Amino acid sequence: MFNIRVYNNIANEGLARLPSERFEAPSDDDSPDGILLRSHDLHSETIPDSVEVVARAGAGVNNIPVDALAKRGVPVLNAPGANANAVKELVVAGMVMAARNLLPAWDQLRELDLPAEKLRKAVEANKKRFAGHELSGRVMGVVGLGAIGVKVANAAIGLDMRVFGYDPALALDRAWELSAQVGKGRSLKHVFAGADFVSVHVPLTEDTRGLVGEKLISSMRKGGVLLNFARGGIVDSEAVLEALNSGWLSSYVCDFPEPELMGHPGAILLPHLGASTSEAEVNCAVIAAENLRAYLEDGNVRGSVNFPVIDQPRGDGFRLTIANDNVPWIVARVSHLLAQENLNIESMMNMSRGRLAYTVLDLNDHAPDAALKRLRSMEGILRVRDLGLRE
Repeated sequence: MFNIRVYNNIANEGLARLPSERFEAPSDDDSPDGILLRSHDLHSETIPDSVEVVARAGAGVNNIPVDALAKRGVPVLNAPGANANAVKELVVAGMVMAARNLLPAWDQLRELDLPAEKLRKAVEANKKRFAGHELSGRVMGVVGLGAIGVKVANAAIGLDMRVFGYDPALALDRAWELSAQVGKGRSLKHVFAGADFVSVHVPLTEDTRGLVGEKLISSMRKGGVLLNFARGGIVDSEAVLEALNSGWLSSYVCDFPEPELMGHPGAILLPHLGASTSEAEVNCAVIAAENLRAYLEDGNVRGSVNFPVIDQPRGDGFRLTIANDNVPWIVARVSHLLAQENLNIESMMNMSRGRLAYTVLDLNDHAPDAALKRLRSMEGILRVRDLGLRE
């Protein structure tokens, strides 16, 4: 039985993917095998040593101590793409709101308390104040071409916009999904230069914190619109405030409100609604639960942000998984140790990602406790899991 500590409200459709005969979710056990969460901040938590895996029902993982868990051999899994359509639709809504001045127009109209004839005259007299422009023919830059960025870029093409995308680590699968009409951005500066709209879709890391600042914003066309549905720290809010005050930016549309921008007429601030649809919440919960189950039951790593992805079907062998530092000789030493125990490797898959590596082995017999102890004490090995036979 696997005990799963559950934070936040995880959609029932996701929890249903963890069968009760194998999983207790949610569990109050002090030594859970896994953690399933959405936005709960794990940085302030003491994560028990028993935890083998953390799965987030969403894409961003800045609420999880990813590096600290990696050092313990614990993969952090997310659900990339599960909320992509929801975020794409909100980005398009934000573009339309900014281009057509919908919010100030709505606010002005709500203030009018007039009889029918006077209301009609007031509407006609004031509507020129809110004249906007169409999206068709405008230039849009998309920074980050993951699941969301690709959908945003393709949607903008569908709106007859000229689109340029930039992602130095564009995955092959995403490249196939991207419209051929999306121009290739040679650099961040190239994507921002002369753009009427720029939408940012990159994760918040130390490399991307403050990525969009005064220099990039000033290279956009005057009156441009900057959209941020990724994470607040990626965009320098002080630079945005200055650009809004000078009129260089006409609007900043952001899903992560900053205090200095609250109440500014050019700031369209939303309360982190990107994935707040019933469909996205279900999709995220289902994918996260399935990824967590695949790891705990079979040792397969899907959707990981810190470990290599491995999806090895179970055979008839006794499964062993090893997380280790990505250094020479570890696989050879593991193989030698197993041979000393007269254990034959029937199948093996080894993958690396940066400084980490992960190996899935199916053996002809169960590894004795003494051998497992020797493996766990081997220099460079972070975690060994004995999964036995597939039930």
